[in-house]
Amino acid sequence: MIALPQRQELVADIEQACQNGAPLGLACAELGLSARTVERWRRTGEVRADARPAAARPAPAHKLSEQERQRVLDVCHEARFADLPPAQIVPRPADEGTYLASESSFYRILRAAQEQQHRGRAKAPQITEPQRHVAHGPNEVWSWDVTYLPSQVRGMFFYLYAVIDLFSRKLVAWEVHAREGGDEAAALMERACWREHRPHNKPLVLHADNGAAQKAHTLKSKLETLGITPSHSRPGVSDDNAHIEAWFRTCKYTPGYPPNGFEDIERARQWVLKFVTWYNGEHLHSGLSFVTPEQRHSGVADVVLRPRREVYAQARERHPLRWKRPPRAWQVADEVWLNPPSKLDQRRAA
Repeated sequence: MIALPQRQELVADIEQACQNGAPLGLACAELGLSARTVERWRRTGEVRADARPAAARPAPAHKLSEQERQRVLDVCHEARFADLPPAQIVPRPADEGTYLASESSFYRILRAAQEQQHRGRAKAPQITEPQRHVAHGPNEVWSWDVTYLPSQVRGMFFYLYAVIDLFSRKLVAWEVHAREGGDEAAALMERACWREHRPHNKPLVLHADNGAAQKAHTLKSKLETLGITPSHSRPGVSDDNAHIEAWFRTCKYTPGYPPNGFEDIERARQWVLKFVTWYNGEHLHSGLSFVTPEQRHSGVADVVLRPRREVYAQARERHPLRWKRPPRAWQVADEVWLNPPSKLDQRRAA
């Protein structure tokens, strides 16, 4: 439910965007709304408040009476049921020939009376927010993980360690090993810092999931020495580390990926070297407005995109009737988020 002042602010921004030439649907989608919702808000000519809180709702015909609700509470207050949840209480009166209410009704009545509390030593379920980081340049936020590379021997795998830069999508470090462990990960991170000429006083966040290698004490000690801040995904949530997972998919779904596995670890290393060289230096990344990760990492992306913008502008001048919309911007974002907040959350924080 969105309050009236926020509705008015959102509609004002959408109207301003439409006056500047943006389609209504795209302007609404940018704020996480549908065009139908905005039209409903201003149906009478002005933005209306949400009428649901004040709507008159008749009581259902099958609603429990106050006496019946109190009877449920009285049964729950009995000494023999004091330490039992509703799931354990409901069958016992039924065995005695009395039906009071359903299990869900028991829960609902106890919650309304503020008597349904978490009990036991187990922690109550909690909603945790993901780790959020933003990069305004290369070597500010790295993401890494380990994936399996199958061999031609059934049940035998090699392990590809990969570190990707969030801002440029460049693979700044990679190695293939016969095992997965914290020692290999620590050595890889140190070599990555050398390769990128990273000064120790420059802040750097390294994001990973919760695997054994990612949380090994050896790696943790090395990150402290290198001045790197570790960051981890929520348990069981792979989307928190989406950039490196997307890179693994690109790697394994490329046409040249061996469908039957690698003959040995050296062949695996040779193939990954060839793929990474292509990916960093030749692959036009769709998330970077179709420049290569190396161009974005080295800061020449705008030099590449500027002539492209000029070509599109000239093409539109020659045949303006062929362009129903403005040409593609051909720009790369100034910042890149890991687990970005929603558009509405950003506006509320502002």
